[in-house]
Amino acid sequence: MEAKDKKIVLVAACALVDSDGRILLAQRPEGKSLAGLWEFPGGKVEAGETPEETLIRELEEELGIRTKIGCLAPLTFASHSYDSFHLLMPLYICRRYEGIAEGREGQAIKWVRPKALREYPMPPADEPLIPFLMDLL
Repeated sequence: MEAKDKKIVLVAACALVDSDGRILLAQRPEGKSLAGLWEFPGGKVEAGETPEETLIRELEEELGIRTKIGCLAPLTFASHSYDSFHLLMPLYICRRYEGIAEGREGQAIKWVRPKALREYPMPPADEPLIPFLMDLL
């Protein structure tokens, strides 16, 4: 399938950073595409939503974390072609939030030091985001 024939899917992702400078990764559960790979939390931007609104909704649903738009800072983005679609994924960084992260949808989660991010197998779209986080934190 040529790039011009692929649907563009907008997904927002968040590098949630704790007080020790670690970043939260979530493991894609069995039954989902790319199961077993580690990713930055987030999700598909729904019609009528901004990427920031998506992250506020997804962080609450997936992890029990509450935050506000003003606490989400855009950092970089990924643009990656998969077989049947093209993914456009802005990555935000968030250091201010409430709650204790827990995998509410059966996914494993882990707080990881930026230098250790490459030790976790990730979807192809997430991997190019790692150097930005290593430089920042």
